[in-house]
Amino acid sequence: MDVRVWVDDWQMQCCGTPFADGDTVDWTLVADVDGDWLREVAGPDTAATVTRRQEEHGGAPEHTAVTRGVVTAIHAVRCKMAPRPGDDPRARHPVPGSARITLVHSADGWDSEEDGLSFVGYVVDLAQVRASR
Repeated sequence: MDVRVWVDDWQMQCCGTPFADGDTVDWTLVADVDGDWLREVAGPDTAATVTRRQEEHGGAPEHTAVTRGVVTAIHAVRCKMAPRPGDDPRARHPVPGSARITLVHSADGWDSEEDGLSFVGYVVDLAQVRASR
């Protein structure tokens, strides 16, 4: 089975292990993807294809199996971040419709801002997926 996975920038920066095309990874994957937020940062077409998110910080249900898969594609996701009208001007939120998704060949969580768009995470394709305890 193949899956498309969301990987948060902050999770990679804190506790993630860098990975690249062709690497075998062992990740805790959960199905409770925040679809509303993902549509804002990655756009509705990309968000509709993501079925799992990678979890590094205990946000998975107890006894969630570790999933092993081979990385077949990595997409860096950037979007514009700005205050919402009437909200705290220091709080930054994704601006819908501003997503830019770029194919990359490795990931360490520290992709740079480009053209005023903030890096927010990766969409990763995994092949040959299997779960283990």
